[in-house]
Amino acid sequence: MPRMRASDGRAALRALAMDLRWAWIEPMRRPFSMLQPRIWIASNENPLAVLSATSDAYLEQRLHETAFKRVLDAAITAKDRDDRRERWFDRARQTGERAMRIAYVCSEFAIHECMQQYSGGLGVLAGDHLKSCADLGIPLTGFGLLYRQGYYQQELRRDGTTRVVEPLWSFDDLPISDTGKQISCPIGRTAVDARIMHIAIGGCDLYLLDTDLTSNRKPDRELTRGLYRGDPELRLRQQALLGIGAVHAAKAMGLSPTVWHLNEGHAAFCGLERIARAVESGTALDVAERNIATQTVFTTHTPVAAGHDRYDLGRCTELLRPTLRRAGMRRSDLARLGQEGGPSGPLCMTVLALRLSTHVNGVAALHGEVSRDMWKDVYGCEADEVPIHHITNGVHPGTWMPPASADFWRTEIGLRPTRSVPRCRTWAKAVDADPVRFWKLRQSLRSRLVHVARERLVEQARRRGEGEAGIAVARASLRDDALTIGFARRFATYKRAPLLFHDLERLDAILSNATKPVQVLFAGKAHPLDKPGQAFAKRVHEMTQRPSLQGTVILLEEYDMGLGRVLTAGCDVWLNTPIRPHEASGTSGMKGPLSGGLNLSISDGWWPEAADGTNGWTIDGESEQLGDRERDTADAKALYELLETTLVPLFHERDDQDLPRGWINFALQSAATVNEAFSSHRMLAEYVKWGYRPAHRGD
Repeated sequence: MPRMRASDGRAALRALAMDLRWAWIEPMRRPFSMLQPRIWIASNENPLAVLSATSDAYLEQRLHETAFKRVLDAAITAKDRDDRRERWFDRARQTGERAMRIAYVCSEFAIHECMQQYSGGLGVLAGDHLKSCADLGIPLTGFGLLYRQGYYQQELRRDGTTRVVEPLWSFDDLPISDTGKQISCPIGRTAVDARIMHIAIGGCDLYLLDTDLTSNRKPDRELTRGLYRGDPELRLRQQALLGIGAVHAAKAMGLSPTVWHLNEGHAAFCGLERIARAVESGTALDVAERNIATQTVFTTHTPVAAGHDRYDLGRCTELLRPTLRRAGMRRSDLARLGQEGGPSGPLCMTVLALRLSTHVNGVAALHGEVSRDMWKDVYGCEADEVPIHHITNGVHPGTWMPPASADFWRTEIGLRPTRSVPRCRTWAKAVDADPVRFWKLRQSLRSRLVHVARERLVEQARRRGEGEAGIAVARASLRDDALTIGFARRFATYKRAPLLFHDLERLDAILSNATKPVQVLFAGKAHPLDKPGQAFAKRVHEMTQRPSLQGTVILLEEYDMGLGRVLTAGCDVWLNTPIRPHEASGTSGMKGPLSGGLNLSISDGWWPEAADGTNGWTIDGESEQLGDRERDTADAKALYELLETTLVPLFHERDDQDLPRGWINFALQSAATVNEAFSSHRMLAEYVKWGYRPAHRGD
């Protein structure tokens, strides 16, 4: 066999690195972790960082090793095999759907933690959406913005206050390519230049706009500097670039979408640009508005009225004037489509998106109900007549199920994780999995979590300048055999991260039982300007320093996708304590059951659709009609009672094989009932049925 030259090996590895399927097809990333393990870990598993750090001489040496060559060949084979397999959408295509092309517009995308172009759940959902489209063969292209500084990196000072760290990413070091195409996006009196960057995700393309160009004025270069910086004027201009720029980018790339999917109201200006193009081609304004609406799918994610973006109508008219002029629209037309609250009210991005979309959905059954009531005035009818559907969110199994779990389910129930189907009926067999082997898996995943958490705690201690005593405490934190509860999500106040600490005496009693150990891991970020959210993080930090809780309750910094995978796989229980009905859906709790985890949640978001009494626990404090203080007291009391009387005894009650049989039965029932229904594959099939197909037909 001829020896592979370094240039050929580098080309083969680069081809693997530039296709983001390595984020969930494990053999595709194995050559990089094998080539430079330390750099792979230090770079947040960035394959291009590994290649950049590898000399030709070293690469050629590794290419001549049988073991490495075998791993590289397996990676190429895995990619080729995935290229060749039949996709669900090809099998399910209906007449006329060969021309279907979906444009999906979102302000953030979480594909992998090495590219931090996301702040939280919206971006993670968008990333899972694209990955399922790649797996199922759905012809969808993503459009968004490329942020030079991403969101932010979180560090906590010794007193628990948040230090906001804003890195400056070099796109040359990331699996992102320059298409060589640019657009000129009109925003007010300025034409903003943006280059179109590309991320390949199997058969799905993601195009991101970058305005950090020397041809732009400094304020325009700032448009893609960072994500959700808080300045309303900057945010408005970013949303103009997102919505209008996406349409320009689609044309520049030679695409003619038949369906436009706006993921949250940030992209609402997209409809105005599409109307302008229709009017320019000779369509009457009223007809153009109707046509654009029938071709548009809009997903709303926010069940709280204050969470929807609103801007001064006059300022919006000024910024959108070039687009409005081309559409033959005036300020009164913009007001008719997007104004809220009467003649002096602001333009609401969600209202604009609702009025320019025929196919509208919330992201859970309960959220659909809340949305119909919230927006009934826009439609001028009673809530039960509002045409807002719901499509409950799901998670991408390949991303959130670790290889150890995938191997276990493959062996135990014949699961085929890469199978291109919307619903994997094989999960129903999970209840028959061998309990001994299942518990061995759970112990392994929990031990891995403890190991990762300790490493991070040591790093945090060193960053805060703690001495050897503090580092020793970090190294001794947590136990491999304790009931491990996870709470990791954005530190928004409605999510009530500190609820667990409502009655410290009662919590101390639960966590101090040496024969029935329990431990709690927290992680999460608050927006840099969200002082109440940061105060919640500080409160949790203070609790970790309490002598009775130290080493048993911990807070991990910089919650990202990588830490999220370890937490959701390793925790025995995923805790969720929002104020009902403020959680639109939530998806983190859907990830644990892929590895045999269980949920302990308020009946909000997706959980009311999943809970059946045998696959997890619902915190029912009967508190929905109570005031804030009484509600927190009632919910905390219900939480403590579940822990004391049910979860802790069930986890620690062992049979003669040292197995918690009752707990295992719950966990396997959770895997059997949650994983089939709450995958992004199922979610995408519903979008095809209820949104994409009707929009493609113009219904």
